Amino acid sequence: MPKLDHIAHSITLPEGVSASIEGEVVTISKEGESLSREFRHHKVEIRSVEGNLEVFVNLPRRSDKALAGTWAAHLRNMARGVNEGFEYRLKAVFSHFPMSLKVEGKQFTIANLFGEKVPRVAKLPWTPAEVEVRVESKTDVVVKGADREKVGQTAANIERACRIKKRDRRVFQDGVYIISKGV
Repeated sequence: MPKLDHIAHSITLPEGVSASIEGEVVTISKEGESLSREFRHHKVEIRSVEGNLEVFVNLPRRSDKALAGTWAAHLRNMARGVNEGFEYRLKAVFSHFPMSLKVEGKQFTIANLFGEKVPRVAKLPWTPAEVEVRVESKTDVVVKGADREKVGQTAANIERACRIKKRDRRVFQDGVYIISKGV
């Protein structure tokens, strides 16, 4: 494997999206919506080049190269999130007992899963301004937001709340499942 003298990942920002770097914190914003994240490492640095961002490493080792690629992916996700946003779609599947889904404040309630008397609850750890969760047509759930990690974690919390224990998952398939991860 050849030695590299440096690695530079260029992140082009969409039109109308701006980025600011203050120490180790990078903030990407567009029209009042912004995402901030701290990037700290002694060899990998983020710098602004001609209105775009660049992740730069001088004389990288394998771990530095991997970290630079990860940071570049995080920055691309942040730019895409403030520009377009992320949307996960979930679907409630049931065979006999009809489920009812509700969003109540910071909780997502799944009632009547397998005919259970006590409703299951998924925590929604972020505010509706950060991650929006809504139920459409009784069985479809839409999770939207600018931060990809928060949207994905919220969808995973909902899916995990319906996990069935001590039963064969091939037979007992009722639950709420992620069906698409898209824009």
